[in-house]
Amino acid sequence: MTLEAFFSQILNGLSFGAVLFFLASGFTLIFGLMRITNLAHGGFYLVGGYVGITTVRATGSFWLAILVSALAIMLLGLFTERVLLRPIRGMAQPEVLLTIGLTFILGDLALAIWGGDPTPIPKPSWLNGALRVGDFAYPRYRLFVIACAILMGVLLFWIEKKTRWGAMVRAGVDDREMVAALGVNIKAVFTGAFMFGAFLAGFAGVIGGAFLTLLPGQDFEILLFALAVVIIGGLGSLKGAMLGVIIVGLIDSFGKALVPELSFFTLFAPMAIILMVRPQGLLGKLS
Repeated sequence: MTLEAFFSQILNGLSFGAVLFFLASGFTLIFGLMRITNLAHGGFYLVGGYVGITTVRATGSFWLAILVSALAIMLLGLFTERVLLRPIRGMAQPEVLLTIGLTFILGDLALAIWGGDPTPIPKPSWLNGALRVGDFAYPRYRLFVIACAILMGVLLFWIEKKTRWGAMVRAGVDDREMVAALGVNIKAVFTGAFMFGAFLAGFAGVIGGAFLTLLPGQDFEILLFALAVVIIGGLGSLKGAMLGVIIVGLIDSFGKALVPELSFFTLFAPMAIILMVRPQGLLGKLS
């Protein structure tokens, strides 16, 4: 492998990991606070991407597509949490079955409305093409996705550490009963966390759909990678999600480049080993 190919694989892994970060950070936020394994997150990603395509076709604006998709999926998250999940709160198996059933429903609705052909989301013209540094060239859009993930990570850390809502979320993760006893409306915090996680999934649908393309079945594929991220990094840990996306992105990139016939083995074998050594993930806490 040449030096240029090596750096390309590193950037490929980081850009794919950047898309996973938007998805995994929302997933781990919802699980960390509410203990809900929201398997509908992949469906949120897919529908968010398709809403983005419809918005781009109607308005020609990629940025408006991101906003509309994120807000639409946030409202879908509100409906999911308030109407579907709240009556069965605390019942782990029904929650998992309901969210995975919702993924099937969203996938079928997307297939019926938008069809089954792979569909990329059009990007702004200035993000097309490659950025050149000497003889090395790399797609501008993938660099843009990495930059977005870094900015989002900084924003999430600021919200978690510096805002009152972040303090309530952190306290809720550690001791929900104590937070409720202090007079905090923990149900409203739960709803806000679920809506924000869904917002991130809709955001990821447009950002990721612009270079991964959208097609039926991708909801489960992207969910599988997001699960690997949060399991490796540690459920409920934002730092763990950041570490997990770097590990999963790089393993996926180099695995597909060097041993494509074993790409899933190279991804999930290290995950199994990590779980054997640290069942709570690299930065997770034992419950």
